[in-house]
Amino acid sequence: MVIYSIGVEVPITPTEPLPSLPVIPHGALVILEGRAPIWRYVMAFHALHGLASAVGIYDPRLGVVVVASHSTEYREGDILDIRI
Repeated sequence: MVIYSIGVEVPITPTEPLPSLPVIPHGALVILEGRAPIWRYVMAFHALHGLASAVGIYDPRLGVVVVASHSTEYREGDILDIRI
């Protein structure tokens, strides 16, 4: 499991670059987290395509919701009891 924090403290525009991608081991679940506009989440998701075996979004009320998976360990729609 790898956590990729993309949150921002001030209003930004889409020209603001994403943080550098973390090291992603083969087969890893990457969790996107942080307070940010939806378009920033989509940009981060696109950057992770092909690198992560599964991607989850952290929701403070639910935990981690798996939104994409090419892994037998995780399925889209899974809710993982992980707190960040």
